[in-house]
Amino acid sequence: MAGREGRRDRGDRGGQRRGRRDDDREPEFADRLVAINRVSKTVKGGKRFGFAALVVVGDQKGRVGFGKGKAKEVPEAIRKATEDAKRSIIRVPLREGRTLHHDIEGRHGAGKVIMRTAPAGTGIIAGGPCRAVFEMLGVADVVAKSTGSQNPYNMVRATFDGLTRELSPRQVAARRGKKVADILPARETDSAPAETLGETAVESGAETTAETVTE
Repeated sequence: MAGREGRRDRGDRGGQRRGRRDDDREPEFADRLVAINRVSKTVKGGKRFGFAALVVVGDQKGRVGFGKGKAKEVPEAIRKATEDAKRSIIRVPLREGRTLHHDIEGRHGAGKVIMRTAPAGTGIIAGGPCRAVFEMLGVADVVAKSTGSQNPYNMVRATFDGLTRELSPRQVAARRGKKVADILPARETDSAPAETLGETAVESGAETTAETVTE
């Protein structure tokens, strides 16, 4: 009896430790509910009402996805949309882990979204569905403007259309068969001549002053 009770106690403690580890583990993806609508279906006996949800998920480290779901109850519709979003995850390269590599434009149907890079400290300047996508993606600085349809589904799809077209310098270099340093602007090389000119000007000024004193 004592042996059985000891094994039972050890098993309980092991289960508690496993449960504690599972609780401490953070979920891989965060989700954001973008829109939820009440929908109806007309059948022979009348109308059947339900709910449609649009959800965006992401790990805030460069991966994001969106999905939609329909159900008779709101929680079930959100659950279906979340599962659908996790199946459509895409990876987007980010510059310095905070902004886009270049300006892009996305379209879907009547939706049109323009996205531009921004310096550090700008924040997310975007509205509604676009903001949800950028927050779940992990972008910290971006400026976006929707100039087309205001339908949240079209706006989200247009945003994703633009994000899928973004290319990092490494991808562009691989496509051209060159090195990354060959396609990036050489800032240090451009600043070197300016510094040299400045030093030459200072030296010539010093020589002129010396000649004046000698005279």
